[in-house]
Amino acid sequence: MSRMFGGRRQRQFIYLMSFGDNLAFIQALAQASPGDRPLVVFYRPQQERAAQRLARSGIDVRPFRDNLQFVFKGIPQIMRARVLFCDNYYAFLGGLYHPQHMRIVQVWHAAGAIKRFGWDDPTTAERSASDQRRFQAVYDHFDEFVVGSVAMGRVFARSYRVSMARMQVLGYPRSDRYADPKWQRLSRAAVAEAAPELVGHRVILYAPTYREGVTFTPPAGLAAALTADPDAKVVVKVHPALAASARKLQAQLGQQVVVVENLSTTDLLNVAETVVTDYSSVAFDYSLVPNAHSLLFFLFDWEDYQRDPGVQPDLTDWLPGPIIQSTDQLAAAIKADAPTDLTQFNQRWNTANDGAATQRVVDRYAALL
Repeated sequence: MSRMFGGRRQRQFIYLMSFGDNLAFIQALAQASPGDRPLVVFYRPQQERAAQRLARSGIDVRPFRDNLQFVFKGIPQIMRARVLFCDNYYAFLGGLYHPQHMRIVQVWHAAGAIKRFGWDDPTTAERSASDQRRFQAVYDHFDEFVVGSVAMGRVFARSYRVSMARMQVLGYPRSDRYADPKWQRLSRAAVAEAAPELVGHRVILYAPTYREGVTFTPPAGLAAALTADPDAKVVVKVHPALAASARKLQAQLGQQVVVVENLSTTDLLNVAETVVTDYSSVAFDYSLVPNAHSLLFFLFDWEDYQRDPGVQPDLTDWLPGPIIQSTDQLAAAIKADAPTDLTQFNQRWNTANDGAATQRVVDRYAALL
């Protein structure tokens, strides 16, 4: 189907959306689009709410699944793209005819990487030869990767087996909010309205990564460790698939827990004095917020996790703080409340995430229309 429509003139921006936290960038793309060639956003159904927000601002949004309807209706539209922005790995790209004048650009959803992925993921070697060919076909289809640092570019180049020449160190548009005083003010106001219990207290946010297999068993003693500061309030934010585990942990936390299901992790980062995480990309976001105080890496399954799915080989060289493996160590760190020096961490991963990334990215690709 893409070959059938491959002769169409590529004249517009098209965005594939599976994450709903880059809306300001999408709106900037819409504003930069010529009136006769408006932006089109294809979104995964789980991003219905984000898509509705875009639609209210006049943007053409269309749901898509990997099915025949998308083949017959979506692919012809996608073949009109001069620049096709992708915020994730989309398997259908591996079979897409790639016209010479189409630029396929990946705008990833994380500023840095702790976990291994792509060819660096140990499980990739165990996949079938056909799977591996499909993976590489998708990676090869990306003409450019928008990254926030040379370090992240190197991770992509190694993990996807592509050239560093494809890396565009322009910064992640979604990171601009962290340098925006207006966003900071509105975000804090939203948190205060939704969870007034947090106001005036030290906020400890526990945000572990999503683990494959949808299993997460908090280690014994975690609740006691998180509540080591009796004056703090604790918020637990885990992947929606792990809601049952979150409720169990919240029950153990007692009166110090504040349940805020309707608040995003991004908003909570803006009020958290301490973030406890593990292998999650939330660390790279938190290091950018003005209120960042202490960032604790609680890697209770460190030995197993190094084997599957694996971590970046030089992780211990740049992690901004010690690896915490026991709940006793975590409790001591929370009590100590020592500030984390994030200077070198940001110099490595956030060099271009300076609050002006959106404009740089839009300027680069608007020039192609």
